[in-house]
Amino acid sequence: MNGFLGEFLGTMVLIVLGVGTGAGVNLKTSYAHNSGWLFITIAWGMAVTFGVYVAGSFGSQGHLNPAVTIPFAIFGFFPWDQVLPYLLGQFLGAFVGAVLVIIQYGAQFKNAKDANDGNVVGIFATGPAINNGLYNFLSETIATFVFILTLLNLGDFTKGLKPLIVGLLIMVVGQALGGTTGFALNPARDWAPRFAYSVLPVPNKGDSNWGYAWVPMFGPLAGGLIAACVQYFLM
Repeated sequence: MNGFLGEFLGTMVLIVLGVGTGAGVNLKTSYAHNSGWLFITIAWGMAVTFGVYVAGSFGSQGHLNPAVTIPFAIFGFFPWDQVLPYLLGQFLGAFVGAVLVIIQYGAQFKNAKDANDGNVVGIFATGPAINNGLYNFLSETIATFVFILTLLNLGDFTKGLKPLIVGLLIMVVGQALGGTTGFALNPARDWAPRFAYSVLPVPNKGDSNWGYAWVPMFGPLAGGLIAACVQYFLM
């Protein structure tokens, strides 16, 4: 139960802060409008940091990400009996986090009549700078591989200043590798907010771009599996 609760609350905090940044940057009537890529990558890094702190405090290992949980379990770094509670916590926490952002920016969404006003699914989910399925998939795979391989060598990343180190890692991955796809790195982070945008009554919303959603699902999982495999055979 602690694993579920920690992952739920930690992922909720991650999404409130990360997707909230997306709303602030995109929506024209927000003070944070057009704050830029550096602002976004720093904010997502800090969102992960504080999400991990919350998750660890409530008894989970602070994965917040199926691309961590599933590869860790496959290669013996995490017990299989905890996989389902962790995944449920991650997806449900991400959905609730997105709901809170929709409420927080309700007035801005009402005043954003279309994509020109920033009312886009990109607030909630990732999309490619250039739409090329193969390269987009490889981009997410490579970025997540670097992230997970580094994560595997941090030890218990919920303790002390390690969540801050994880946040700095997210920030630099975003700055170095995220300009191609928006660096999902995390299926729950992308799919649950995208689903929230799809099914909830967000005023004036546009297309949810589910045709692209396979990339932030399978790219991060592939990158995580490769990283865990490398760690397993070389450690």
